[in-house]
Amino acid sequence: MKSSRLVSILLLLQTRGRMTAAQLAAELEVSVRTVYRDVEALGAAGVPLYGDAGHAGGYRLLDGYRTRLTGLTTEEAQALFLAGVPGPAAQLGLGAVLAAAQLKVRAALPAQLRAHADRVGGRFHLDAPGWYARAEEAPYLPAVADAVWNNRVLDIAYRRWRTPTDVDRRLEPYGLVLKAGRWYVVAGPGPRTFRVDQILRLTASGERFVRPDDFDLAAYWTAYQRDFHERLHTAEAVVRLAPGVTLARARPVGESVAESVGEGGADADGWSVVTVPIESVERAHDEFLALGAGAEVLGPPELRARLARTVTTLAERYRDTPRNPYDDPGNPRPADGN
Repeated sequence: MKSSRLVSILLLLQTRGRMTAAQLAAELEVSVRTVYRDVEALGAAGVPLYGDAGHAGGYRLLDGYRTRLTGLTTEEAQALFLAGVPGPAAQLGLGAVLAAAQLKVRAALPAQLRAHADRVGGRFHLDAPGWYARAEEAPYLPAVADAVWNNRVLDIAYRRWRTPTDVDRRLEPYGLVLKAGRWYVVAGPGPRTFRVDQILRLTASGERFVRPDDFDLAAYWTAYQRDFHERLHTAEAVVRLAPGVTLARARPVGESVAESVGEGGADADGWSVVTVPIESVERAHDEFLALGAGAEVLGPPELRARLARTVTTLAERYRDTPRNPYDDPGNPRPADGN
């Protein structure tokens, strides 16, 4: 995109000083002819940019000139205008700060890029929680965020899933993570992970802590999720799936079972056999039951037996046509409109 290249040329010359057309072309992965046209466009827009000929020549900005973008790339400027960002920022208590930053960035953008950034905000909106997820209230989130920023120790009352459910904890909050609409605080010592919406009471002490220099929040969260899934899924089920039915965490079974359903892992009717990690028979029962006739559980035996009992019960329940309660003379049908 031409507008993006123009900003990139400005930033390159601002940070590196003099650059030749060939150097700019190599950096931007365009032709030298394209650089010539872009430089002409910048000059026509009033940017004080000039070129020197000769062996030590090249393009440079007039001494003292600096773009107001101060190193912000076009993509970064556009990202600030994604409409979904203000939601999490407001939850953190940074809504007004983000709005002010967006105004400053917008004022610093050239007219063409400003219009493009506005179009981004009007065409994309981020809504992280799932459709059926209940909104979790986290009234202490701004206080936790403040403690993260200022390295302050927190004393909290916390509700966990195992007994005793309500416990007191001392946290050294290293960072916050927003996952599927729910906020988590990663805190030392440990570190350990806590749901912010499960904090019952919070006191910010005057004590400060030293955040480990080698702590990487993104790396920790990746490892934490991997460990969580490994601990969560302690067993496996073998499932036969109808054509078009898929499971996100399914994988093909071993060769011995795959051979029994034919080459490519599918039988003559197009059904395939996969293994699926499961948390428990109870949770797997509900998940596979939702697939209806599109799945057949082959194992483990206890899961297959549990599903068979449920299906038998449902078949008995729906075998006969239900009696209409309004057929009872003592229970007259309400009049229309009432």
